[in-house]
Amino acid sequence: MVITLSRHATKSRRGVRPTTLVVWCYVALITAGTVLLMLPISAANSHPTGQCAPSPGDMCLPTALSDALFTATSATSLTGLITVDTATHWSTFGKVVIMLLIQLGGLGFMTLASLFGLFVAGRLGLNRRAGARVEGRGMDMGEISWVVRAAVSFTLLVEFVVAVALTLRFHFGYEYSWGRAVWEGLFHAISGFNNAGFALYTDNVIGFYSDAWVLLPLAFALIVGGLGFPVLLEAWRHGKAWLSVRTRGQLPKRWSLTTRFTIKGTILLIALGTLMVAFGEWSNAMSGFTTGEKILNSFFAGVSPRTAGFNALDYADFHPSTLLGTDFLMFIGGGTGGTAGGVKITTSAVILAAVLAEIRGDTSVSVARRRLNPKVLRQALVVLAFGIGQVFLAVIAVSFLAPQFSTDQILFEVVSAFATVGLSTGITADLPVAAQAIFIVLMFAGRVGPIALATALAARPRQRIYEYPEERPFIG
Repeated sequence: MVITLSRHATKSRRGVRPTTLVVWCYVALITAGTVLLMLPISAANSHPTGQCAPSPGDMCLPTALSDALFTATSATSLTGLITVDTATHWSTFGKVVIMLLIQLGGLGFMTLASLFGLFVAGRLGLNRRAGARVEGRGMDMGEISWVVRAAVSFTLLVEFVVAVALTLRFHFGYEYSWGRAVWEGLFHAISGFNNAGFALYTDNVIGFYSDAWVLLPLAFALIVGGLGFPVLLEAWRHGKAWLSVRTRGQLPKRWSLTTRFTIKGTILLIALGTLMVAFGEWSNAMSGFTTGEKILNSFFAGVSPRTAGFNALDYADFHPSTLLGTDFLMFIGGGTGGTAGGVKITTSAVILAAVLAEIRGDTSVSVARRRLNPKVLRQALVVLAFGIGQVFLAVIAVSFLAPQFSTDQILFEVVSAFATVGLSTGITADLPVAAQAIFIVLMFAGRVGPIALATALAARPRQRIYEYPEERPFIG
């Protein structure tokens, strides 16, 4: 993988394009996961995945492939949507396969996205060093192996901390055996940090709606995983420089725009999500809760939609306005280079900055005393347009295939699949196989699409030796 990431050529004559390599890596992982999940040992009833008919020989219906493929895609893409109950359908072996798919999908995407960030920064800068210094704060292509090691180490560290917290709570708070507590703590820590949202319980984590010792560690994992490794790396370097007396004078005076956008956007979206759920569901989905439980669940429901599919509330009970607001949070997603999905906070921030600049009448788009390259704005618009287009077409197709469900429900499921969130109103398992196939495509495209598209656009400059006459059409 590393060899093909040449900064001197987007389509290397010595290898394949990086974006093509990413796609095939994920296809291979999903294929392997599908095969493993189709094995009889993966199902709790000792039958291949699918709906087993109560007939002589207990033969399974030919939905085995669709269920296995859907689950493998959902786990690898870090989504969390399911067509069969994770808690009861899968054996321990099957659950381990799902956990490994989540871990490999998360590590693979996190490292590849980070490498692509370095690759694009190198391509766009005036030169390699200047570009890396302005946007990457010292990151360059020579650090590829270090970036990979750091991403893996940080992932394992956060997962370990969260797993320990959950294990202790499960053992001492719920009297689980040490074996069960360790297993469930590890599974949910991996699922949480990688923003997958898979849970080992039929009702996801609704059973822990009143337990802050479970929900807060999960929320911490979701937030950290959703920030993106480039942001975490820059924060670590700032912290290390600040704590070190020898390098205190070398501390960069400015944070990169990527980090500024991501951190401020994350705080803003979590606050908006928390307030939205509190106002919309205080006397609805949370009507029987205490005040403390309402605040806790409002916060958790404000964190989860941007990143993962853990739900401590039943979204089928949500008011349509809350569902629509959740659609917005899911579509935006989290930070670039992390495990969250969506079009990403930086994409939304760039477009918002352009809108504000146009309203003010500015001749260029500037943020925090930095002028944005017009090419970056065009890339953001393309990513946004592709995202809206995919969601729009998918809603139409699924509505045609499953007219018995409301548009609110279908839109929610489609956005959840595209943004690789995994929240559901409970209709995914009841959709026809053709509609589920659309979700498989959405989950895959939502995972590899935005970063691959942005990288491809950034790495393929097209220059003309001539210019056409300018004309301004009417707008609005």
